[in-house]
Amino acid sequence: MNGPDAAPATQFAPLWRRLAAGLYDLLPLAAVVMVGTALLFPFTRGGIEAGTAWYQAWLVLLAFAYYGYSWRRGGATIGMRAWRLRVHSADGGELPWGTVALRFVIALLSVAALGAGLLAALFDARRRMWHDRAADTIVVVIAKRR
Repeated sequence: MNGPDAAPATQFAPLWRRLAAGLYDLLPLAAVVMVGTALLFPFTRGGIEAGTAWYQAWLVLLAFAYYGYSWRRGGATIGMRAWRLRVHSADGGELPWGTVALRFVIALLSVAALGAGLLAALFDARRRMWHDRAADTIVVVIAKRR
C-alpha cells in the first residue's frame, strides 16, 4: 500500500544515534544521582566513604529508577526523546517491569564488557544490542512530525 495513508517503514535506530542518546542521558542521570545522594545526607551525617557497597547499590538503584521509569512510561529516556528514539517490545507493545529489569541488567553487562554488547548492534539486522536481544526489544527512530 503506497500513498498518504501508508504506514511508514520501521527504521531501526543506528548505533551512532543510540550512543548519542546515551551520552545525553548522562546529564539527567547525574541530576538523579546528586539528588539521591543528597537524600542520604541526614542519615550519613554528610559523609559517605568511597567504594561503600551499599552506596554503590544505591547508585545502581537510582539508575534503574531513571531508566526503568523512562522505558516503562513512554518508551524513552530524556536522551532518547531528544534523538527521537523509542524502545518497545518486538511485538510493538509497552515493556513490562520484568522486561525493563532484564534490559537494564544486561545493559550494565554490555557496558562492563568494554562496550561489546553495544557494538553488537553493528552485526544485527534490527540493530539490537545485547540488552535488546535478551529482553526481545527494539529501538526505533520516531518519524518527524510534519
